Amino acid sequence: MKIAIYGHYFNQEAEQYVEILLNALNAKNTDIYIEESFLKLNKSILKASVNYKTFSSYKELDTTFDLMFTVGGDGTLLRSITYIRDSNIPVIGVNLGRLGFLATVKKEAIFEAVDALYKKEFNIKERVLLSVKTSPKTEELSDINFALNEITLSRKDSASMITVETYLDDEYLTSYWADGLITSTPTGSTGYSLSCGGPVITPQAKSFVLTPVAPHNLNARPLVIPDDTKIRMCIAGRGDEFFMSLDSRIATINSKTEIFIEKAPFTLKMIELKNHSFIKTLREKLLWGEDTRNK
Repeated sequence: MKIAIYGHYFNQEAEQYVEILLNALNAKNTDIYIEESFLKLNKSILKASVNYKTFSSYKELDTTFDLMFTVGGDGTLLRSITYIRDSNIPVIGVNLGRLGFLATVKKEAIFEAVDALYKKEFNIKERVLLSVKTSPKTEELSDINFALNEITLSRKDSASMITVETYLDDEYLTSYWADGLITSTPTGSTGYSLSCGGPVITPQAKSFVLTPVAPHNLNARPLVIPDDTKIRMCIAGRGDEFFMSLDSRIATINSKTEIFIEKAPFTLKMIELKNHSFIKTLREKLLWGEDTRNK
């Protein structure tokens, strides 16, 4: 099996679990490729006798890879899509973070997870992504214009709210007066959108959700729309520049920019081990099972 490993930060806790993952994979004679920067961070724990191969660009990942392991948290897995892109390489995450909606492998269960992968005890779940284009073209988005969780428009250098004029399939919807506007996938519905009052959407639902951030027009509620909807937005405010974030990546746009959002032409393949499910994750992470009436 040929496996890529990606991470983007390093601390003493992470060190021991990277070592555990490498030991588990080496025990299976896995062909391991480690993202170059992450390899440098973990040099101190790597066995001198093992000469790990590396990758540093999405161009070096192709269909010969069986899967990618991410080591960190949900944010790490989100960043990994800048390498995976449309390669169809399945991804699974070891959770060293807090929540773990996306990175579902518990750090204490790495050996069990690797064993399950080799025994084919998993399912592949496809997750839709958003893509965005702007007019005029935004150079910061020319190479990576997609997001797994959400695309958010927000104010930049002002405490004043912004106005986001919004059209769905070229029909005017409304102008949101708010601190920002989130366009979220089902995957992102348990992230920023949820914290702003948006609904939880199961991953296989063919929907997106528009969630205003602190809206001033109080009748503006989160809106669930079909995922084949073409979304167009124009943004205005007291400042001339605004932020557009794609998951954790941020670009700057101005008030003359038109934003076009739609479903990306590719999906992300996520590995779901047989003892995991989205519903189980909801119960555990949102404490839905803690209602004493369910005991």
